[in-house]
Amino acid sequence: MVAAASCPPALRQAVALHAFTTWKVGGPAEWFAEPGTQDELIALAAWAQTQGLPLHCIGAGSNLLIADAGLPGLTLCNRRLQGSRLEASSGLVEAEAGEPIPSLARKAARLGLSGLEWAVGIPGTVGGAVVMNAGAQGGSTADVLQSVRVLDPAQPETPFELRADELAFAYRHSRLQAESWIVLSACFQLQPGHDPAAITARTSANLHSRTSTQPYQQPSCGSVFRNPEPHKAGRLIEELGLKGLQIGEAQVSPIHANFIVNTGQASAADIDALIQEVQHRVMASHGIALHPEVKRLGFQPADP
Repeated sequence: MVAAASCPPALRQAVALHAFTTWKVGGPAEWFAEPGTQDELIALAAWAQTQGLPLHCIGAGSNLLIADAGLPGLTLCNRRLQGSRLEASSGLVEAEAGEPIPSLARKAARLGLSGLEWAVGIPGTVGGAVVMNAGAQGGSTADVLQSVRVLDPAQPETPFELRADELAFAYRHSRLQAESWIVLSACFQLQPGHDPAAITARTSANLHSRTSTQPYQQPSCGSVFRNPEPHKAGRLIEELGLKGLQIGEAQVSPIHANFIVNTGQASAADIDALIQEVQHRVMASHGIALHPEVKRLGFQPADP
C-alpha cells in the first residue's frame, strides 16, 4: 500500500476518468496526475516505478476505451504538456506530446508550412498521432515525422530519441503500440515557403469536410475501425443497415457508420459490446474482419 505522505504533490486518488476521455466513459484511476512539463512527467513515472505501480498515459483521451472498473496504478493525462516551436524558414517543427494536433496544424498553416493540413480535424494530441500514425485526407503522421523523444517507464530517468524510420510505421500503426514507452515530444519536417492564405484555406476545407460528414456534436473516439483496404469500414457497416444500431446508450452514428457515439449515459461495457456486435455482423455477412483503432484499457485479458 502506498503511503499518501510519500506521494508527489501533483497526485490525486480515485479520479473519475470519464471526464478525460472523448467518449465520456471510464471508471476511476487509482492514482492520477496531469504533468505540465516533461520533467514533471519523468518524476511521476519514476515515482510509479519505485512503487511498483503500472503506468498508463491517456493523452487527450481520444481513440481510447477505458473500462468502467477504472485503472490500477498511475494514470497520466498529458493534455497540459503543451508547447511548440515552428521555424518558418526551415519547416522544422518541435512539439510537446500534449499539444493538440489540430492546433499545431493551424499554427503551421499561418506560417505557410505545408504537411499537416490533414490533421486539423483529428481529435487528439501530437503524442497520440505519433503512436497511432494518425492520418486523414490522404496524409499521415509518418509522412512528416522526423523523430520522437520517448520515456521507458522501466528507466524513466533516461529518455531517448527514435528516428521516424525506427518506428515501423504502417497504416494506423507504429512500433510504439507494442511498447510501453511514453511519447514526450516530436519533431516534424514540413515544407516551407507556401502562401499562408492558401495553406490556411486548404486546412479549413479539410476541417469542414470532416465536420460536415462526421458526428462532431456527440462524444465519440473518432473512427472506430481501421479500413480493411481496399474496403472502407464505414461503407461495410452502412451496407448492413447498422446505422443507428444501439446497445444501451452507445449507438452506431446515423451520420457516419464508422463512429460509435455516446448518446447520453453510455457505459464502456455498452460501447465494447457494440464494437463486438458490429465486428460479428460484418464478418458474418462479408467475411471481413474489422480491427478497431481503439485502444482498450482496464478490460480483462480474456475479453475478445
